[in-house]
Amino acid sequence: MSSSVDLEPAVFRASQQDGRYPRPQLVRPSWAELSGEWGFAFDDADIGLTARWFADPQFDRKIQVPFPFESAASGIQDTGFHKVAWYSRTFDDIDLAEAGFFAGQRLHVRFGAVDYRASVWVDGTFLGQHEGGHTPFSFDITDAVVSGLSEHTIVVRAEDDPLDVTQPRGKQDWRVDPHSIWYHRTSGIWQPVWLESTNPLAVTLVHWVPDLPNASVRVRVDLSRRPAPGTTVSLSLSFDGVPLSDTTVAVTATTQSFTLAVPVQMNGQAYEELLWTPESPRLIDATLTVRTGSTSHVQGTAVDVVHSYLGLRSAAVARGRFLLNDRPYYVRSVLQQGYWPESHLASPSPEALRRDVELIKELGFNATRVHQKIEDPRFLYWTDRLGLLVWGETPGAFEFGATAVQRMLAEWTEVIERDLSHPSLVTWVPLNESWGVQHIAHNPAQQNYARALAALTRTLDPSRPVISNDGWEHIDSDILSVHDYESSGDILRERYSDEHAKHALLGDLGPAGRRLLLPGQEIGERPVMLTEFGGISFATQYTDSDAWGYSSAQTADDFLERMDAVVSAVHTSAFLAGFCYTQLTDTLQETNGLLDENRMPKAPMRHLRAIVTQSAPATPALD
Repeated sequence: MSSSVDLEPAVFRASQQDGRYPRPQLVRPSWAELSGEWGFAFDDADIGLTARWFADPQFDRKIQVPFPFESAASGIQDTGFHKVAWYSRTFDDIDLAEAGFFAGQRLHVRFGAVDYRASVWVDGTFLGQHEGGHTPFSFDITDAVVSGLSEHTIVVRAEDDPLDVTQPRGKQDWRVDPHSIWYHRTSGIWQPVWLESTNPLAVTLVHWVPDLPNASVRVRVDLSRRPAPGTTVSLSLSFDGVPLSDTTVAVTATTQSFTLAVPVQMNGQAYEELLWTPESPRLIDATLTVRTGSTSHVQGTAVDVVHSYLGLRSAAVARGRFLLNDRPYYVRSVLQQGYWPESHLASPSPEALRRDVELIKELGFNATRVHQKIEDPRFLYWTDRLGLLVWGETPGAFEFGATAVQRMLAEWTEVIERDLSHPSLVTWVPLNESWGVQHIAHNPAQQNYARALAALTRTLDPSRPVISNDGWEHIDSDILSVHDYESSGDILRERYSDEHAKHALLGDLGPAGRRLLLPGQEIGERPVMLTEFGGISFATQYTDSDAWGYSSAQTADDFLERMDAVVSAVHTSAFLAGFCYTQLTDTLQETNGLLDENRMPKAPMRHLRAIVTQSAPATPALD
């Protein structure tokens, strides 16, 4: 293996990556992917720790990582209740070389997500544990790797109790078989695993928060350890290869924030030319270089180089409208479960993540609400690059109590830290339909919890609107969202017609019989959005007895007519600031998608798009 490496910045544009790298906004060129075949064993009797399986893993089955063991793509396809599962994989000098590892460097194993609790060993040495099924974690394994071995072994123990409803679980069913709106579980390793090498002093996190009025970007850089005197971070920004800004700052702490000027944005008549929107998803490339031993006269030695990107945009609300870059922007969104029949919540391939974004845009939507799921960061890369607004919504727990609260607060904090810099993500949703706070209308503790989640979100990220509880029973929301599966276009048209109808709606029990606003939640100038509606079942792959939806169509013509009736009614509203149609794809028994579970449209795409955009008469006749 090489004993040195050139760490000076190479010509690389993070905005133009191919979508495979698991952490798209903090990219290093050398990494070793650990997807593929791993050893696997269930541990239903929970004897593995006592029997020291981590020291000598002799697992008798094989699994394809990163697919949950419940899925066909994993090769296991066992949807029964299994609380504990074990994984093992070897890596060798070839993997170390791909990871860029050499003497003096630190070696890390990184996990995109393991549901729900993961314990990790390397060569028999315990590295640590991570709790939270939807967020990334990593361990420095340098000192655990036993020297002299030709192969090294990673062992993972994944614990996911199917009956524990205090875990943030979203749409994962607590019953053996899927029912109603819940689906097969996604347990164990379900996002990428990879090796990466860094200098002992390295960047661990970078956040970008644009400040459009002041032609600048607020930057936060986290380092792996406290830097020695003379350490600097150089940041360079460019767009399409043209330099925009180049700044070097001294760093003295493990976390440092500063402001980076973007002088070209001072031209008030031209600054919109660089702004990010779904119609013009312009991304700014960034390179960060950490140097040690710098003085006022000498540039130090580069010890770490990472590549990133950002988008110049703002998201806010005012005067009853959602504002993108301080201008009213009507949100045409679609609910997306992020579920595939062969791989469940894990994407079957990196290309599948891009294809979902492309399909949403082809259907005429400019936004998506990823429902009860923290989506793979590579999906957010494509929403950033191709141009699609995203509502970030966390999976809910179903029980209220101290354990559920602690788990949600910890995982939600990690979610915001992971995704804060994505320009496409414009709204945070910590709770949905009072899941986990079913008695929030009458329980002061649950009300305080919803307020606390909203306050925590704004504390960590004050740059985006927050919806405390999507759908109903709002208590501290910037956007007042309503869920309404009324199938009559005439009723919807009247219900959402004008300002009088708006106040009548919000001041009463909502369409689902739940209070829309709780005491303390003001209407003011907050925008109102219909964030779940439609839900028309058109079963192209299931029998009528297996299919589920809020209303049903029998033919493609019938489906288009029903869809046009409800979407057209929503478009006529004088006060709605946007909508979210349910939903993008069929998901198991829930057959209310515009596409079937294999992403095939249920009617010609041009007719579906015409209905969504109301850009042309929606002709129901099939091509």
